[in-house]
Amino acid sequence: MTLQWLVATFHIIALPIGAVAVFARSNFLRGVTHARDLTPVFIADNLWGLASLLWFVTGLWRAFGGLERGSEYYLSHPLFHIKLTLFVIVGLLEVWPAVTLLTWRRARRRVIPVDLTKAPKIARIGDVQLVLLLVIVSLATAIARGLFVW
Repeated sequence: MTLQWLVATFHIIALPIGAVAVFARSNFLRGVTHARDLTPVFIADNLWGLASLLWFVTGLWRAFGGLERGSEYYLSHPLFHIKLTLFVIVGLLEVWPAVTLLTWRRARRRVIPVDLTKAPKIARIGDVQLVLLLVIVSLATAIARGLFVW
C-alpha cells in the first residue's frame, strides 16, 4: 500500500513540475536574444525532461506493475488509449526541440554562435505540449473515475 501511494504521489507531483517547466521554457524562449539568455531555458528544459521521465516511469509502473487497478482495466479503457496516444504525441513533439536545445548547449559551451531563430517555434511547440498535458490530465481523471467505459 505504501509503495502504491508513493508511486502515485510521484506521478502526480510530476504534473506541476512538467507544466510549469514547459510553460517557463516557452516563455524564456520568447525573450531569448543572446546565448547568455539560455540558462533559464536550459534549467526549465531539464525540469521538463525530469517530469516527463517521472510520468513515463511511474505511469507504466502504475498501469502495468500491479499497483493500481491492473493492466486489464487500463488496456480495456478507451480513454487510456487516447491518453497514451497524446503522451506519445507530446514526446514526438519534443524530439526537434530536444535536439535543437542540445545543439545550443554544446555550442554555448564551445563559445560558438548559437542560431536562436528557432526559439519562437520551440516556444509554440511547448504551448501545444502544455495544452495536450491538460487534456491528458482530464483524461486521467475520467479514467480514474471509470467514466466512459463501454
